[in-house]
Amino acid sequence: MAIQRTFSIIKPDATERNLTGGVNKMIEEAGLRIVAQKRIRMTQAQAETFYAVHSERPFFGELVEFMTSGPVVVQVLEGEDAIVKYRDVMGATNPAEAAEGTIRKAYAKSIGENSVHGSDAPETAAIEIAQFFSGNEIVG
Repeated sequence: MAIQRTFSIIKPDATERNLTGGVNKMIEEAGLRIVAQKRIRMTQAQAETFYAVHSERPFFGELVEFMTSGPVVVQVLEGEDAIVKYRDVMGATNPAEAAEGTIRKAYAKSIGENSVHGSDAPETAAIEIAQFFSGNEIVG
C-alpha cells in the first residue's frame, strides 16, 4: 500500500464543544499522522468554493452558513491508504448509522452537524489540501 495524504476538517459543531483533541486522538490511533493543522474561521467565499459541487443542491446555503458559523480545524493527514482509512474512522454521514468506535458515532450531533469532513478520492484530496495549505505548511 502506498503512503498518501488526505484532507480533514473538524467542523464547527465539534470545535465549539472542544473536541479537537478527542478527534485527533482517534485519527492518530487509526495509524494516521497529522502533518499539517490549523484552526481557522472559514470565510463565506472559502466555504462556497469548497462546497461548490453542492451549489445547486437545496441545502447549499445552509451548509455554507454552518461551516462559517464558528472555527474549524483544517488538517492534512498522512498514512498508508489514508483516504480510505480516514473515511473508515470518520464513520457514516448519519451518526445513527455510524459504527461504534468512529468519530461520528462518538461526537456527531446529526447528519448536518456530523463533526468531520474527509476527502473521498486522491484528486479531491489534492484540491482540498491546496485550498487551505501551501506546501511549506505541510511537514511530513
